[in-house]
Amino acid sequence: MKVLDNLLSTLPDGKIVQVCIGSHWTAVVAEIDGARRCGLASSLTNECYRHGEPDVPQAGHLETLSGLELAAMSRSEQPVLASVGVAAVNALIPPQPAAWVGLNAEEVIAEHGENKTVVLIGHFPFIPRLRARVGELIVLEKRPEPGDLPANAAFNVIPDAGVVAITGTTLINHTLDDLLELCSPQAHVILLGPSVPLSPILFDHGIDLLCGSVVIDIEPVLRTVTQAGNFPQVHRAGVRLVSMTHH
Repeated sequence: MKVLDNLLSTLPDGKIVQVCIGSHWTAVVAEIDGARRCGLASSLTNECYRHGEPDVPQAGHLETLSGLELAAMSRSEQPVLASVGVAAVNALIPPQPAAWVGLNAEEVIAEHGENKTVVLIGHFPFIPRLRARVGELIVLEKRPEPGDLPANAAFNVIPDAGVVAITGTTLINHTLDDLLELCSPQAHVILLGPSVPLSPILFDHGIDLLCGSVVIDIEPVLRTVTQAGNFPQVHRAGVRLVSMTHH
C-alpha cells in the first residue's frame, strides 16, 4: 500500500467531529486549527455478511479516535473501515485551492485518448459519450456490465493503453498500487471520482491528473449522505468538483 502509506505519512492530525456511513457514500468531518473540513469516500461493504459480526467494531465511538487513527483505517481489509479511513484522509488533507483547476475528466480523457486505446477502471456515466471520442475504450469493472471486461483483464489491457483512468475507489479496495505498476511510462494516468485525495503526493506515483471533490456545504452533504443519497444528490447538496494537474 505504498500510495496510502505515503499519503498517511504527510497528514496533519485533527479532531474528528462526525462520521456518517451512508449506503453509497461515507463522510468524515474533522476539525484542524479551528476549521472544519469534510472528506468523502465511496461506501464499500462486505459482500459476505456474517450474522453477529460487526462491520465497525467501534460503531458509536468513532468520534473518540484522532484524525490520524481514523485515517489509518484506510489500510483495513474490512471494506467499511477502509471507506471511513479514506474519507478521513480526504478530510485531513490541507486544502490547496490555488492548485485546483476546473478540468473535466471526460474532456481530458477524450483529448488525450484521440486515436488511442483508453482503459477506464470503474463504470462511469459518461462511458457512452466517451466511446465515440477515443480510438478504443476498454472498461474494466469488478461487477461487469454489458460491454465491460472483468477487473482481472487489467494485466492484458493496461500495459498497452495510451490513457488509463482509474476510479478513486481503488484506493479503498487496495488495488491502486498494482494498477499503477501496470501502466506504461508513456501513458497519461488519471485518478478520478469523489474518493480521490487531492494531494500532490499522488503525483510521485506516476499519476498525471487528479479529479476529485471538495465539500463546500457540510451540513446538507451529511444529511444527504445519511439518507442514502447517490453522488448527483450529494453533489447538489454542496460538493464542488475540482482537479489538480502534475506540473
